[in-house]
Amino acid sequence: MSDHDDIKHPPTSSEPLARAIGSRYLTYALSTIMHRALPDARDGLKPVHRRILFAMRELKLSSTGGFRKSAKISGDVMGNYHPHGDAAIYDAMARLAQDFAMRYPLVDGQGNFGNIDGDSPAASRYTEARMAAPAEALLEGLAEDAVDFRPNYDGTLSEPVVLPAAFPNLLANGASGIAVGMATNIPPHNLDELIEGCLAMIRTPEIDDTALVDLIPGPDFPTGGILVEPRENILDAYRTGRGAFRLRARWTKEDLGRGNWQIVVTEIPYQVQKSKLIERLAELIEAKKVPALADVRDESADDVRIVLEPRARTVDPEQLMGMLFRNSELEVRFSLNMNVLIDGTVPKVCSLKEVLRAFLDHRRDVLCRRSQHRLDQIAKRLEILEGYIVAYLNLDRVIEIIRHEDEPKQALMAEPWPVEGATAWLTEAQAEAILNMRLRSLRRLEEMELRAERDGLMTERDGLEALLASEKAQWKTISTELGAVRKAFGKATAIGRRRTDFAEAGEVVEVPIEAMIEREPITVIVSKMGWVRAMKGTQPLDAEVKFKDGDGPAFALHAETTDRIVLMGSNGRAWTVLGAALPGGRGMGDPLRLMVDIPNEVEITHVVVPKPGEKYLLASSEGDGFVAPAEELIAQTRAGKQVLNMREGIRTAVFRPVSGDSVACVGENRKMLVFALDELPEMARGKGVRLQKFKDGGLADAITFARAEGLSWKDPAGRTRTESDLSEWLGKRATAGRMAPRGFPRDNRFTG
Repeated sequence: MSDHDDIKHPPTSSEPLARAIGSRYLTYALSTIMHRALPDARDGLKPVHRRILFAMRELKLSSTGGFRKSAKISGDVMGNYHPHGDAAIYDAMARLAQDFAMRYPLVDGQGNFGNIDGDSPAASRYTEARMAAPAEALLEGLAEDAVDFRPNYDGTLSEPVVLPAAFPNLLANGASGIAVGMATNIPPHNLDELIEGCLAMIRTPEIDDTALVDLIPGPDFPTGGILVEPRENILDAYRTGRGAFRLRARWTKEDLGRGNWQIVVTEIPYQVQKSKLIERLAELIEAKKVPALADVRDESADDVRIVLEPRARTVDPEQLMGMLFRNSELEVRFSLNMNVLIDGTVPKVCSLKEVLRAFLDHRRDVLCRRSQHRLDQIAKRLEILEGYIVAYLNLDRVIEIIRHEDEPKQALMAEPWPVEGATAWLTEAQAEAILNMRLRSLRRLEEMELRAERDGLMTERDGLEALLASEKAQWKTISTELGAVRKAFGKATAIGRRRTDFAEAGEVVEVPIEAMIEREPITVIVSKMGWVRAMKGTQPLDAEVKFKDGDGPAFALHAETTDRIVLMGSNGRAWTVLGAALPGGRGMGDPLRLMVDIPNEVEITHVVVPKPGEKYLLASSEGDGFVAPAEELIAQTRAGKQVLNMREGIRTAVFRPVSGDSVACVGENRKMLVFALDELPEMARGKGVRLQKFKDGGLADAITFARAEGLSWKDPAGRTRTESDLSEWLGKRATAGRMAPRGFPRDNRFTG
């Protein structure tokens, strides 16, 4: 008998894999949506944030009290309410303390809680925290049965399902999260404006979205900035619950005297890390993508101060910033997706009005529950007070019963007590209270105080009953409570002033990059291996220049920093680089393939500087070609643009500026043909038409010239030779031509 035969195995069951995976994944998805990623519309919190604040309340960490170690707080949260990693809890708590992340921080931190550069907070053993005043406003009423409680994860304690929330925290501080199949992203808003919107909804429940957006014009980010989204887009976003807001950095032009100036950025967009932004701006300078920007410096201390230096004083600051807005995180789009849990159970994409309505309904529920709780307390207290009054009116008999009866409690309850012409019977609670009364309370003044307290409580009870019976009175009380919050955190306070301003983006004027660059002469040198550099000034094209081992000169030409230089590849594709973007001539330069996307197998065959109004002759080695305007050769992207279409195995043979009225072409078979230029079509892109017919080989070279001036070339001795009588080689396009004149170069190339 095996040692394991007596082991009882649990019963097994089978089910289809799709159903098993589906049910388990849905359970996981529901848990993520409900308990991790989406905030509650009522208090604007996720469970981890709610548990952090509740644990701090249990630790009595008020906004005016002392601090406790963050490790203690996160440990209590983890041990009592949130059985997840302490690092995740501490990160969540640290974010609640960051004034650059939270519009109204809920935690008051002491120590290093991170910064706008993106640095992480110090370890939890080094930092301390307590609740901030806005957090206390969220928790106010927990002891008055304002909300439901539920058992914690192990059933030993209880925690609130939702907080009473004295202000609309969901919109005030915003929220973001990614669940399973859904996400949320809500920007922060100004609390004063939110309360104004709530009061308007209380006055006019049917208020339309337009009137509501007049009161709540847009987000108010903790890092400030300028909102440049058109109002109609903001209105549509708030009406549907989905949209986006364009947010720009705040900047000013700082005069340095003598015509010099610099730009100072004092506020950056929300959730943009300053260090990453500086790196991005430095990359733009290095890559010369914004040639008008010369330097960037971070002079920030407690506040943000990023200095941008222009390359020349003639640069327009508005145009420079426009280019930076398009190419860096100085402008961002903050998306709005108001996907929240309604009543803590149903995820829904809500409009601004729906979110505020959920908050107001919650506040009414909290008010009614707190009022009912107070009524219950008053009823219990009145019962005790009535018993005390009976005891005072019959004090001698009460003392006698207590002294002589074995069961004084039962005797007190069985005795009929004469009170003001009537008979009263004590309840168990009243009898217990009388027996627990101290001897020092037995004085005449106490009876008067008890009667006064009873009258006051009865008046308060009547007021609470009237409140619970009148919806109008309830909304009036809610308005008063919101007014008190507004007084504490509104626009009259330092924390409540609006930080994000509104402006129009203005019409985007496309300014040519050349207009932003100082115009200077340069000498462009391209090596055989595709390395490029730009020497300052107009250097001799045959000057001796150093190259890397195994490399040598390929092209040299004169240009200017404002020129767009076209590189023609052997595959008929053209790439464009800006003269100002080329590396300087001190070293060996940089590979062209770092600037534009030239495939490794493609060779650069021609380098030209096309001028506006010029035309160029393009032809393939197969003998097909056409005339292209200079403007059509400029590529706008790194990928370049296809100009000359060719089949595989054919390469670009000719790329020359057009002048004159005739075309001369010569084949690899040394036959030359001259025909009229107007026989070639003008195109932006294509294969073109046949220039010359070849029995074998292909096109070697082609050139345009004025027939009246004759055709010139250099003979082997380097002397310029001109052939005036070209009648022997004249013909129609696409004919074979005749052997080239005596003395024509052996490499079959025109050099004139």
